[in-house]
Amino acid sequence: MELLEQEMGESYPTLTDDQDLRESLNLDSVDVVGLVMRIEREYHVRLATEELAGIRCVGDLLDLMEAKLAARPEGDGAPAAAPAG
Repeated sequence: MELLEQEMGESYPTLTDDQDLRESLNLDSVDVVGLVMRIEREYHVRLATEELAGIRCVGDLLDLMEAKLAARPEGDGAPAAAPAG
């Protein structure tokens, strides 16, 4: 989650899929919005409010990103690599 570290300006050396974004990582709603905007910009995807409503932990976010990247048309100019977890 290199983007998470860059966006928050903190290091998260031991991220696990079950870590709660708000509780474990101390992200507030503004932090989450900033992270989502950065993900959308970096990966050229749109994350709908309905999709984000179910995101609670790191693994949820990674699963959503994998699905979005897999559904993205080829050759759209976005980075090809999936987000690191």
